[in-house]
Amino acid sequence: MPALKKIALTVISAALLSGFVVGPASADDKDKADAKQPTPTADMSTVGGERLGEAGTQVSLGPGAPVLPKELTGRSWIVADAESGDVLAAHNAHWRLPPASTLKMLFADTVLPSLPKNQSVTVTDSQLADVGAGSSLVGVKEDHTYTVHDLWLGVFLRSGNDAVHVLADLFGGIPATVTAMQKHAVELQALDTTVVSPDGYDADRQVSSAYDLTLFARNGLQKKDFREYAATATADFPGGEEDGKRETFQIQNTNRLLTGDAGIAPYDGIAGVKNGYTSQAGNTFTGVAERGGRVLLVTVMNPESDESHAVYKEAASLLDWGFAADGKVAPVGELVAPRSSDAAEPVPGKGAEPATGPGSGSGAQARAAASAEVAAEQRSGGVGIALAVAGGFLVLLAGGVFVVNRRWPLPDLVRRLPRR
Repeated sequence: MPALKKIALTVISAALLSGFVVGPASADDKDKADAKQPTPTADMSTVGGERLGEAGTQVSLGPGAPVLPKELTGRSWIVADAESGDVLAAHNAHWRLPPASTLKMLFADTVLPSLPKNQSVTVTDSQLADVGAGSSLVGVKEDHTYTVHDLWLGVFLRSGNDAVHVLADLFGGIPATVTAMQKHAVELQALDTTVVSPDGYDADRQVSSAYDLTLFARNGLQKKDFREYAATATADFPGGEEDGKRETFQIQNTNRLLTGDAGIAPYDGIAGVKNGYTSQAGNTFTGVAERGGRVLLVTVMNPESDESHAVYKEAASLLDWGFAADGKVAPVGELVAPRSSDAAEPVPGKGAEPATGPGSGSGAQARAAASAEVAAEQRSGGVGIALAVAGGFLVLLAGGVFVVNRRWPLPDLVRRLPRR
């Protein structure tokens, strides 16, 4: 970056931040809340900013800013502006935790562009053989034929591990899919993530973070099909054949903020993205919502609360806070751009290596291998999986100075009517 640009950015950033302070009352509340929370057992990454590598709650309230919601119990959470990438507040953002089915966002972001939605597949026993016991299922049956479109509805609405395994087989098999997902995570600078299973099923050393899951959602939402699947409330899914006619049955999205259920009302402006649960991960959720032209992303991992559907309630309260805090808080970090994006900048501070996982070697080796593949594709001009889904930025120059306001538009984010 040219020296003049660095100076301009530094001066303007200092001027903007000088008006924001953390009031004593909010600091006391933060300290009390953090004292009740489990804390990370290892140093966290500082990808996206130094403060995101600090344990506990990070927020900078300006004049008139609302205080954070009370009784947030998630082990890790983050709320961010989906377009600018500004992180408005976070709690243990880079804590590596089991992701459960929210990892399916990375699966979809990696695999979806490579499989034509009208492609058909007749399912075999071998494609379903390794689906984990107790997995969430959409009801895919061997010897039945489905389109790729059907299977993606099963992934997004019912979190069907059976649908994931069939799609992974079409992509080249489970090992190839895991490798591609890990490579794509590195391309997105999601360096807390180690992929072992494509469906998020509990597996030794499979981890991600609230920060990384938010990156997966943000990148996936650049794709029209991803947005539409994530925002679909209900759909008709193919069943068995009777009297020569293919029957269907209705499936409903398990994202309670989208569909409402069990005492949870649909959230005003919600447009996806993905929820999950396993015994190791607890409840996890990443959501996106739009109000008044502003789009926010929120991720909550493993709430400690005994309250029913706490993950949705805490996510909704963080979204409410984020919309109310518009223009009244200073960012505590940013969602970084993909490595191959023209807007990507060097990652500040220490970047965490992906943890080790079966078949991937050490974290350093996995990251180095994936980075080398991305670099090779860039040199050759080839369009690999990571580059094909990188997306772009709309660059806006502010009058006469070298200031770049990076924005990543998310068009057509509206809550979908039931899909028939």
